[in-house]
Amino acid sequence: MKLYFAPQACSLAPHIVLRELDLAFELIRVDNTTKKTLDGADFLAINPKGYVAALQLDNAQVLTEGPAILQYLADLKPQAGLAPANGTWERARLQEWLNFVSSEIHGGLGLLFNSSIPDDVKAIFREKLFKRFAILTRTLEQQDYLMGEQFSIADAYLFSVLRWTPLFAIDLGQWPALERFQARIGERATVKAALVAEMA
Repeated sequence: MKLYFAPQACSLAPHIVLRELDLAFELIRVDNTTKKTLDGADFLAINPKGYVAALQLDNAQVLTEGPAILQYLADLKPQAGLAPANGTWERARLQEWLNFVSSEIHGGLGLLFNSSIPDDVKAIFREKLFKRFAILTRTLEQQDYLMGEQFSIADAYLFSVLRWTPLFAIDLGQWPALERFQARIGERATVKAALVAEMA
C-alpha cells in the first residue's frame, strides 16, 4: 500500500493507524500547493480531488476520504480492535464519531485556513467550533477515548485535526479534557513514529 500524505494534514490519522496495525506501507509526500509528489509525479493523477489522504492499494485501486480509509484499514486487522465489527451498534456509534469529527471539527478548523474569509466571519465559525469542543469535552471528561476506554480510529482522526489549533491561536487549555486527550494520544509510540516520519 501507498499512503499519500502532507505534513500537518489530516492524512496523519491513517498514517497512525497503519502503524498501529503494523501494516506494510510506503509513505509518499505530496506538496499541497503544486499537487506534485516529492519525486515530481502528478498527485492529481492519483487523486483528482487534489487533497490528501489517498491510499493506493497493491491492485492500484485508490481510496480517498479519511473516515473511509480509516475504516478500511481497521477492517484489515479486526483483531486489533481499532473499530467494532460492521453491522454492530458499536460500529454505528464509531461512524457517528467519525462523521462528527469530519464535519464539525475538521470542517470547522479547515474553514479557518481560508485567507479570503473575513476575520469577523471567522469569529462566528470559531464560536460554533467551540460549542463542538464542549461536546467533545463532556465525553472526554468521562472516558479516555471517544469510544470508551479503548483507542480507536476516531481518536487518531480527532488527534490529527486538533493539532491545528495552535495555528489559529486556540489554546486547548480552555478545555482541559481535550488538552489531556491530545497529550495522551501524543504519547503513543505509533503517533511519535508517524510524526517523526512525516517531518523527515
